[in-house]
Amino acid sequence: MNTTSATTERLPVVVVGAGPVGLAAAAHLVDRGIEPLVLEAGAQAGAAVREWAHVRLFSTWGEVTDPAAEKLLAPTGWVKPDARTYPTGGDWAERYLQPLADALGGAVRLDARVTGVSRTGRDRLVDADREAQPFTVHATHGDGREERILARAVIDASGTWAAPGPAGGDGLPAPGERAAAERISYRVPDLNDPAVRARYAGRRTAVIGSGASAFTALAGLADLARSANGTGTHATWILRRGISGSTFGGGTADRLPARGALGLAAKAAVDQGHADAVTGFRTGAVERGTDGRLTLVAEDGRRLDPVDEVIVLTGFRPDLSFLGELRLGVDERLQAPVALAPLIDPNQHSCGTVRPHGAKELSHQEQGLYLVGMKSYGRAPTFLALTGYEQVRSVVAAIAGDHESAGRVELVLPETGVCGGAGLFDESAATDETATDGGGCCAPAPAVIQLGTTTSAPACGA
Repeated sequence: MNTTSATTERLPVVVVGAGPVGLAAAAHLVDRGIEPLVLEAGAQAGAAVREWAHVRLFSTWGEVTDPAAEKLLAPTGWVKPDARTYPTGGDWAERYLQPLADALGGAVRLDARVTGVSRTGRDRLVDADREAQPFTVHATHGDGREERILARAVIDASGTWAAPGPAGGDGLPAPGERAAAERISYRVPDLNDPAVRARYAGRRTAVIGSGASAFTALAGLADLARSANGTGTHATWILRRGISGSTFGGGTADRLPARGALGLAAKAAVDQGHADAVTGFRTGAVERGTDGRLTLVAEDGRRLDPVDEVIVLTGFRPDLSFLGELRLGVDERLQAPVALAPLIDPNQHSCGTVRPHGAKELSHQEQGLYLVGMKSYGRAPTFLALTGYEQVRSVVAAIAGDHESAGRVELVLPETGVCGGAGLFDESAATDETATDGGGCCAPAPAVIQLGTTTSAPACGA
């Protein structure tokens, strides 16, 4: 081993993001005797999760904690919640993520936004002696102070929460969308908050999306419509595809029962008249009337009746901008690591689960750099917390030089028994519109069906 390599190995591994997967990565590094340094842009650990604190996961407590993290927490007196119960995002943050960050102590730096990552003295073009150089991580702190940190490896677990998809059907904000920003939300509203409740009560709201977050929003608006002060509350549900037997998920056949129940609640909102569905509608423009209400115009010229509010739940994208000086290998469509993309591509895989994977599938041409967690999935929605924990177990093993462990699969996922996403985990609480119109592996190709009817399409794995 040369002197440069020996020096580099004494440096910390920088983990970008103090969310569930980032903190799990730090716990695995501690378990391996490697110094972690977690840089979190938010003011608290789990900052993104806290923004959807009101949303209940459809994974249980037993499926959202990491073994290495539990080992680190054990000496602190932490008690794992009942493994059979379902936490909200707020529960997850307060009862697991915050204690884990506390246990990591000074290894977690808050209000530290990573603005760039490169190789010391080497921009993207330079080949000479590149891999022998440590990474240089540039961060800006909340007080405006800038810092440059040297690292032996970088694990980017920054997620995708900060980059929601737009309403525009072409993947770009539709004309008029930015101008109407005060009436458009890109998050599931917290209808338990009186101010938020007042925003939607008695009004017409367009919900764009067909994933778990759209289901949650539709079910919440339907509950509001049924309440004493909800008279006149109505939703227009906008889908870019048609309605098929798999639109509402697996229902009672879903082996993630809470997810199945969520789909059934969304279907009830439609069946009971609290929501109308508009299919095959790709937003081409957002027009604002003199009364402030918004009219959505499709790319094919169709115009919907004006609405008071719009909730856009069309998935999330990874922010790769601060990695611009590194040599990434990402799929041109999904923006996921090249080796991982075929395993998670929703154009091909829309049923059951994605098989566990690790350092091999997450590697890039830039050795020592790994994208993990939701960010590793790019624009694909089928992500489970357990999958992320297996990712960082393998990645940390690879960094430690334990290639046998890095290549070994230590996670067996049960079949979820349904076409579509693979479970709710922080940012994947809101995913949408990523499957093709050709249908899933066992569901028929989408065909418009009459609303209010019961479908009998089989659920995958049933």
